[in-house]
Amino acid sequence: IENIHALLKAGADKVSINSAAIKNPNIIKEASEYFGNQCIVVAVDVKKIKDDWDVFSHGGTKNTNLQAFDWIKTVQELGAGEILLTSVDNEGTKKGFDFELIKKVSESVSIPVIASGGMGEHEHLNKVVKESSADAVAMADILHYERSSIEDIRKYCIKNNINVREYE
Repeated sequence: IENIHALLKAGADKVSINSAAIKNPNIIKEASEYFGNQCIVVAVDVKKIKDDWDVFSHGGTKNTNLQAFDWIKTVQELGAGEILLTSVDNEGTKKGFDFELIKKVSESVSIPVIASGGMGEHEHLNKVVKESSADAVAMADILHYERSSIEDIRKYCIKNNINVREYE
């Protein structure tokens, strides 16, 4: 709670919790009650194992043996305001998001889902928002390695009727 308070006091709008929430799920409830659930994002790193999705911790390196959909429902019940859903399988591949996973999670919860893991081109953004019902998209590689810019992505969104924040 002290760490979250320090981050919010320093100007963060939201704080993401992952491995700490797996270790102590009650931190989600405590934080959302204390700061409001709009500030608390629970990051869920998921990898497909056979025909199911498992939750991983420590940056997607340790299998927790938690079933993804059970954990995600628990996270919502404990008061998370949003879920940052990362496909460990797709992360860094530039081949697109795990559309099936994101769609199933988006349909199973009432809180916003942020899609993460796999964006390689603008069309992946369009597909994940329109076909998988993601509420937001996290993108890193495409920007870090300058294959696109925020302005180009913004223009693409406007052209394809994807809601983006207004600014001057």
